[in-house]
Amino acid sequence: MQVTSAGPQTIHKAEGESVTLGCSYTLSPFDTGELDIEWSVVSPDTTQKDQMLVSYTSGTTYVHGNHALAKGLSFAAPDPSLGDASISIALLSPTHSATYQCKVKKSPGVDMRKVSLVVLAKPSVPKCWVEGGELVGEAVSLHCKSAKGSTPLKYTWKRESAGPIPAAATQNSMTGELKISNHSQSFAGFYLCEVKNAVGAEHCRINLKANKPPNRAGVIVGTVVGSLLLIFILLVFTGLLYWKLSIRHRFEKEFSNDIREDAPPPESRPVSRGTSRSASQHPQVTYCQVGRTDISFLKDGRTYIPSSNSHGHTAAKYTAVEYDSKYGYAV
Repeated sequence: MQVTSAGPQTIHKAEGESVTLGCSYTLSPFDTGELDIEWSVVSPDTTQKDQMLVSYTSGTTYVHGNHALAKGLSFAAPDPSLGDASISIALLSPTHSATYQCKVKKSPGVDMRKVSLVVLAKPSVPKCWVEGGELVGEAVSLHCKSAKGSTPLKYTWKRESAGPIPAAATQNSMTGELKISNHSQSFAGFYLCEVKNAVGAEHCRINLKANKPPNRAGVIVGTVVGSLLLIFILLVFTGLLYWKLSIRHRFEKEFSNDIREDAPPPESRPVSRGTSRSASQHPQVTYCQVGRTDISFLKDGRTYIPSSNSHGHTAAKYTAVEYDSKYGYAV
Protein backbone atom coordinates (compact mmCIF):
# COMPACT_ATOMS: atom_id res chain seq x y z
CA MET A 1 0.00 0.00 0.00
CA GLN A 2 1.31 3.45 -0.97
CA VAL A 3 -0.33 6.89 -1.26
CA THR A 4 1.09 8.39 -4.45
CA SER A 5 -0.38 11.97 -4.49
CA ALA A 6 2.41 14.49 -4.84
CA GLY A 7 0.48 17.78 -4.77
CA PRO A 8 1.32 20.80 -2.57
CA GLN A 9 1.27 20.23 1.15
CA THR A 10 -0.43 23.62 1.68
CA ILE A 11 -3.26 24.84 -0.51
CA HIS A 12 -4.57 28.45 -0.50
CA LYS A 13 -8.07 29.02 -1.73
CA ALA A 14 -10.44 31.98 -1.83
CA GLU A 15 -13.63 32.10 0.14
CA GLY A 16 -16.58 30.77 -1.88
CA GLU A 17 -14.47 28.64 -4.19
CA SER A 18 -14.18 24.83 -4.21
CA VAL A 19 -11.14 22.58 -3.72
CA THR A 20 -10.06 18.95 -4.22
CA LEU A 21 -7.71 17.41 -1.70
CA GLY A 22 -5.80 14.69 -3.54
CA CYS A 23 -5.22 11.20 -2.13
CA SER A 24 -4.33 8.70 -4.88
CA TYR A 25 -3.00 5.31 -3.84
CA THR A 26 -1.73 1.98 -5.23
CA LEU A 27 -2.24 -1.45 -3.71
CA SER A 28 0.36 -4.12 -3.23
CA PRO A 29 -0.27 -7.75 -4.25
CA PHE A 30 0.23 -8.60 -0.64
CA ASP A 31 -2.66 -6.36 0.51
CA THR A 32 -5.46 -8.88 0.84
CA GLY A 33 -7.60 -7.37 3.59
CA GLU A 34 -10.68 -5.20 3.39
CA LEU A 35 -10.19 -1.66 1.99
CA ASP A 36 -10.80 1.13 4.51
CA ILE A 37 -10.45 4.87 3.68
CA GLU A 38 -10.67 7.63 6.32
CA TRP A 39 -10.53 11.44 6.13
CA SER A 40 -10.11 13.36 9.40
CA VAL A 41 -9.09 16.78 10.71
CA VAL A 42 -5.83 16.79 12.61
CA SER A 43 -6.19 18.45 15.99
CA PRO A 44 -3.66 21.26 16.56
CA ASP A 45 -3.43 20.03 20.13
CA THR A 46 -1.43 16.81 20.11
CA THR A 47 -3.14 15.71 23.30
CA GLN A 48 -6.56 15.74 21.61
CA LYS A 49 -8.00 13.12 19.25
CA ASP A 50 -8.37 13.82 15.54
CA GLN A 51 -11.92 14.35 14.30
CA MET A 52 -13.29 11.92 11.71
CA LEU A 53 -15.10 13.52 8.78
CA VAL A 54 -15.90 10.90 6.16
CA SER A 55 -14.98 7.23 5.57
CA TYR A 56 -15.42 4.46 3.03
CA THR A 57 -15.74 0.82 4.10
CA SER A 58 -17.05 -2.23 2.25
CA GLY A 59 -18.41 -0.14 -0.60
CA THR A 60 -20.33 2.29 1.68
CA THR A 61 -19.59 5.99 2.39
CA TYR A 62 -20.15 7.33 5.90
CA VAL A 63 -20.30 10.98 7.01
CA HIS A 64 -19.41 11.32 10.67
CA GLY A 65 -21.27 13.87 12.78
CA ASN A 66 -22.66 17.27 11.81
CA HIS A 67 -19.39 19.12 12.01
CA ALA A 68 -19.17 22.33 9.98
CA LEU A 69 -16.06 21.00 8.24
CA ALA A 70 -18.09 18.12 6.77
CA LYS A 71 -20.44 20.57 5.06
CA GLY A 72 -20.11 20.25 1.28
CA LEU A 73 -17.57 17.45 1.60
CA SER A 74 -17.69 14.29 -0.59
CA PHE A 75 -15.41 11.84 -2.37
CA ALA A 76 -14.20 13.18 -5.70
CA ALA A 77 -14.39 9.80 -7.48
CA PRO A 78 -17.64 7.84 -7.80
CA ASP A 79 -15.84 4.69 -6.57
CA PRO A 80 -12.97 5.39 -4.13
CA SER A 81 -11.90 1.73 -4.24
CA LEU A 82 -10.37 2.18 -7.70
CA GLY A 83 -7.29 4.01 -6.44
CA ASP A 84 -8.56 7.59 -5.93
CA ALA A 85 -9.57 8.53 -2.38
CA SER A 86 -9.51 12.31 -3.02
CA ILE A 87 -12.27 14.49 -1.53
CA SER A 88 -13.93 17.69 -2.77
CA ILE A 89 -15.20 20.60 -0.69
CA ALA A 90 -17.62 23.11 -2.24
CA LEU A 91 -18.30 26.70 -1.14
CA LEU A 92 -15.26 27.16 1.04
CA SER A 93 -15.43 29.38 4.12
CA PRO A 94 -12.78 30.40 6.65
CA THR A 95 -14.01 27.58 8.93
CA HIS A 96 -12.65 25.04 6.41
CA SER A 97 -9.10 26.17 7.14
CA ALA A 98 -7.48 23.14 8.77
CA THR A 99 -5.01 20.28 8.28
CA TYR A 100 -6.64 17.25 6.69
CA GLN A 101 -5.35 13.65 6.81
CA CYS A 102 -6.10 10.86 4.31
CA LYS A 103 -5.55 7.32 5.62
CA VAL A 104 -5.85 4.22 3.38
CA LYS A 105 -5.75 0.73 4.90
CA LYS A 106 -5.83 -2.68 3.30
CA SER A 107 -4.32 -5.26 5.52
CA PRO A 108 -1.51 -5.61 5.96
CA GLY A 109 -0.75 -2.38 4.04
CA VAL A 110 -1.49 1.12 5.38
CA ASP A 111 -0.38 4.63 4.30
CA MET A 112 -1.47 8.26 4.89
CA ARG A 113 -1.04 11.83 3.66
CA LYS A 114 -1.59 15.23 5.25
CA VAL A 115 -2.50 18.45 3.48
CA SER A 116 -3.18 21.93 4.91
CA LEU A 117 -6.00 24.05 3.53
CA VAL A 118 -6.02 27.80 4.05
CA VAL A 119 -9.20 29.64 3.05
CA LEU A 120 -8.67 33.37 2.51
CA ALA A 121 -10.88 36.30 1.61
CA LYS A 122 -10.00 38.05 -1.62
CA PRO A 123 -9.10 41.73 -1.29
CA SER A 124 -11.95 44.10 -2.07
CA VAL A 125 -11.60 46.83 -4.68
CA PRO A 126 -9.32 49.40 -3.03
CA LYS A 127 -9.95 53.11 -2.71
CA CYS A 128 -7.39 55.55 -4.10
CA TRP A 129 -7.03 59.17 -2.98
CA VAL A 130 -4.52 62.03 -2.85
CA GLU A 131 -3.41 63.90 0.25
CA GLY A 132 -1.95 67.34 -0.32
CA GLY A 133 -2.82 70.17 -2.65
CA GLU A 134 -1.08 68.64 -5.70
CA LEU A 135 0.95 71.86 -5.83
CA VAL A 136 4.33 71.98 -7.50
CA GLY A 137 7.12 72.14 -4.95
CA GLU A 138 5.10 70.69 -2.08
CA ALA A 139 4.74 67.20 -0.58
CA VAL A 140 2.06 64.92 -2.06
CA SER A 141 0.98 61.42 -0.98
CA LEU A 142 -1.02 58.84 -2.92
CA HIS A 143 -2.95 56.38 -0.77
CA CYS A 144 -4.50 53.01 -1.55
CA LYS A 145 -6.60 50.97 0.89
CA SER A 146 -8.68 47.81 0.59
CA ALA A 147 -11.49 47.49 3.16
CA LYS A 148 -11.68 43.68 3.05
CA GLY A 149 -9.27 40.85 2.42
CA SER A 150 -7.24 38.33 4.34
CA THR A 151 -3.82 39.43 5.40
CA PRO A 152 -1.12 39.80 4.40
CA LEU A 153 -2.11 42.31 1.74
CA LYS A 154 0.55 43.72 -0.54
CA TYR A 155 0.14 47.11 -2.28
CA THR A 156 2.05 48.12 -5.41
CA TRP A 157 1.89 51.46 -7.22
CA LYS A 158 2.57 51.60 -10.96
CA ARG A 159 2.53 54.39 -13.48
CA GLU A 160 0.26 53.83 -16.44
CA SER A 161 1.97 56.35 -18.72
CA ALA A 162 5.09 58.52 -19.00
CA GLY A 163 7.44 55.80 -17.86
CA PRO A 164 8.20 54.35 -14.43
CA ILE A 165 7.70 56.14 -11.13
CA PRO A 166 10.61 58.54 -10.48
CA ALA A 167 13.17 57.28 -8.00
CA ALA A 168 12.53 60.28 -5.74
CA ALA A 169 9.15 58.81 -4.80
CA THR A 170 8.96 56.14 -2.10
CA GLN A 171 6.18 53.61 -1.55
CA ASN A 172 5.17 51.37 1.33
CA SER A 173 3.84 47.97 0.22
CA MET A 174 2.21 47.35 3.61
CA THR A 175 0.28 50.62 4.00
CA GLY A 176 -0.27 51.43 0.31
CA GLU A 177 1.26 54.93 0.48
CA LEU A 178 3.28 56.52 -2.32
CA LYS A 179 5.07 59.59 -0.98
CA ILE A 180 6.42 62.41 -3.16
CA SER A 181 8.41 64.93 -1.13
CA ASN A 182 8.92 67.53 -3.88
CA HIS A 183 6.11 67.45 -6.40
CA SER A 184 6.81 68.52 -9.97
CA GLN A 185 5.32 68.28 -13.44
CA SER A 186 7.30 65.08 -14.05
CA PHE A 187 5.17 63.22 -11.49
CA ALA A 188 1.85 64.13 -13.12
CA GLY A 189 -0.16 61.38 -14.80
CA PHE A 190 -2.31 58.31 -14.12
CA TYR A 191 -1.26 55.88 -11.40
CA LEU A 192 -2.48 52.33 -10.79
CA CYS A 193 -2.54 50.70 -7.34
CA GLU A 194 -2.75 46.92 -7.12
CA VAL A 195 -3.54 45.08 -3.89
CA LYS A 196 -3.20 41.32 -3.69
CA ASN A 197 -2.91 38.38 -1.35
CA ALA A 198 -2.45 34.64 -1.92
CA VAL A 199 -5.92 34.17 -3.44
CA GLY A 200 -6.72 37.29 -5.46
CA ALA A 201 -5.92 40.82 -6.58
CA GLU A 202 -7.80 44.08 -7.20
CA HIS A 203 -6.76 47.56 -8.29
CA CYS A 204 -7.77 51.22 -8.51
CA ARG A 205 -6.43 54.17 -10.50
CA ILE A 206 -6.06 57.89 -9.95
CA ASN A 207 -4.97 60.95 -11.91
CA LEU A 208 -2.25 62.97 -10.19
CA LYS A 209 -2.15 66.62 -11.23
CA ALA A 210 0.62 69.20 -10.88
CA ASN A 211 -0.93 72.57 -10.06
CA LYS A 212 0.99 75.80 -9.97
CA PRO A 213 1.12 77.44 -6.54
CA PRO A 214 -1.04 80.56 -6.13
CA ASN A 215 0.43 84.05 -6.39
CA ARG A 216 1.31 85.00 -2.81
CA ALA A 217 1.30 88.73 -3.57
CA GLY A 218 -2.17 88.44 -5.04
CA VAL A 219 -3.34 86.52 -2.00
CA ILE A 220 -1.99 89.22 0.33
CA VAL A 221 -3.58 92.01 -1.70
CA GLY A 222 -6.86 90.15 -1.80
CA THR A 223 -6.78 89.65 1.96
CA VAL A 224 -6.09 93.35 2.60
CA VAL A 225 -8.81 94.49 0.21
CA GLY A 226 -11.25 92.06 1.74
CA SER A 227 -10.45 93.31 5.26
CA LEU A 228 -10.88 96.96 4.25
CA LEU A 229 -14.18 96.18 2.54
CA LEU A 230 -15.39 94.42 5.66
CA ILE A 231 -14.43 97.42 7.83
CA PHE A 232 -16.23 99.78 5.41
CA ILE A 233 -19.37 97.67 5.53
CA LEU A 234 -19.28 97.67 9.34
CA LEU A 235 -18.89 101.46 9.42
CA VAL A 236 -21.79 101.95 6.99
CA PHE A 237 -23.95 99.61 9.03
CA THR A 238 -23.05 101.44 12.26
CA GLY A 239 -23.84 104.83 10.66
CA LEU A 240 -27.20 103.64 9.38
CA LEU A 241 -28.06 102.21 12.77
CA TYR A 242 -27.13 105.46 14.53
CA TRP A 243 -29.13 107.53 12.00
CA LYS A 244 -32.18 105.29 12.44
CA LEU A 245 -32.00 105.52 16.22
CA SER A 246 -31.64 109.34 16.05
CA ILE A 247 -34.72 109.65 13.85
CA ARG A 248 -36.67 107.42 16.17
CA HIS A 249 -35.62 109.43 19.24
CA ARG A 250 -36.55 112.73 17.52
CA PHE A 251 -39.93 111.37 16.45
CA GLU A 252 -40.70 110.17 19.98
CA LYS A 253 -39.73 113.59 21.39
CA GLU A 254 -41.95 115.52 18.91
CA PHE A 255 -44.81 113.13 19.52
CA SER A 256 -44.52 113.74 23.27
CA ASN A 257 -44.55 117.54 22.77
CA ASP A 258 -47.65 117.28 20.56
CA ILE A 259 -49.43 115.36 23.26
CA ARG A 260 -48.59 118.06 25.83
CA GLU A 261 -49.83 120.90 23.60
CA ASP A 262 -53.08 119.14 22.75
CA ALA A 263 -53.87 118.26 26.37
CA PRO A 264 -56.83 120.34 27.73
CA PRO A 265 -56.18 122.56 30.76
CA PRO A 266 -57.32 121.22 34.11
CA GLU A 267 -60.83 122.19 35.13
CA SER A 268 -61.11 124.67 37.99
CA ARG A 269 -62.56 123.13 41.05
CA PRO A 270 -65.69 124.79 42.43
CA VAL A 271 -65.17 126.48 45.71
CA SER A 272 -66.95 124.85 48.56
CA ARG A 273 -69.47 126.68 50.68
CA GLY A 274 -67.07 126.59 53.56
CA THR A 275 -64.45 128.31 51.47
CA SER A 276 -66.98 130.93 50.25
CA ARG A 277 -68.15 131.53 53.75
CA SER A 278 -64.61 131.91 54.98
CA ALA A 279 -63.83 134.30 52.22
CA SER A 280 -66.91 136.38 53.02
CA GLN A 281 -66.14 136.43 56.71
CA HIS A 282 -62.52 137.33 56.24
CA PRO A 283 -62.26 139.56 53.19
CA GLN A 284 -58.80 140.54 52.20
CA VAL A 285 -57.41 143.72 50.77
CA THR A 286 -55.43 143.62 47.57
CA TYR A 287 -53.46 146.49 46.15
CA CYS A 288 -52.60 147.12 42.54
CA GLN A 289 -51.16 150.09 40.75
CA VAL A 290 -52.75 151.49 37.62
CA GLY A 291 -50.48 154.03 36.09
CA ARG A 292 -49.37 156.02 39.09
CA THR A 293 -52.61 155.53 40.94
CA ASP A 294 -52.89 153.03 43.74
CA ILE A 295 -56.13 151.10 43.95
CA SER A 296 -57.02 149.35 47.16
CA PHE A 297 -59.64 146.71 47.74
CA LEU A 298 -61.15 147.07 51.16
CA LYS A 299 -62.40 144.27 53.39
CA ASP A 300 -66.03 145.30 53.04
CA GLY A 301 -65.95 144.81 49.28
CA ARG A 302 -65.42 148.41 48.27
CA THR A 303 -62.64 149.76 46.10
CA TYR A 304 -60.63 152.69 47.21
CA ILE A 305 -59.17 154.87 44.43
CA PRO A 306 -57.23 157.87 45.70
CA SER A 307 -57.31 161.12 43.69
CA SER A 308 -54.83 163.93 43.81
CA ASN A 309 -55.76 167.61 44.32
CA SER A 310 -53.85 170.64 43.58
CA HIS A 311 -52.13 170.58 46.88
CA GLY A 312 -50.76 167.15 46.34
CA HIS A 313 -53.17 165.50 48.62
CA THR A 314 -55.06 162.52 47.52
CA ALA A 315 -58.80 162.31 47.80
CA ALA A 316 -60.28 158.97 48.61
CA LYS A 317 -62.93 157.48 46.34
CA TYR A 318 -64.81 154.35 47.22
CA THR A 319 -66.52 152.02 44.81
CA ALA A 320 -68.64 149.06 45.77
CA VAL A 321 -67.43 145.65 44.60
CA GLU A 322 -69.78 142.78 44.06
CA TYR A 323 -68.92 139.20 45.19
CA ASP A 324 -69.63 136.39 42.82
CA SER A 325 -70.35 133.10 44.63
CA LYS A 326 -69.77 131.11 41.43
CA TYR A 327 -66.10 131.97 41.19
CA GLY A 328 -65.47 132.55 44.89
CA TYR A 329 -63.97 136.02 44.56
CA ALA A 330 -64.98 139.66 43.97
CA VAL A 331 -65.63 140.93 40.45
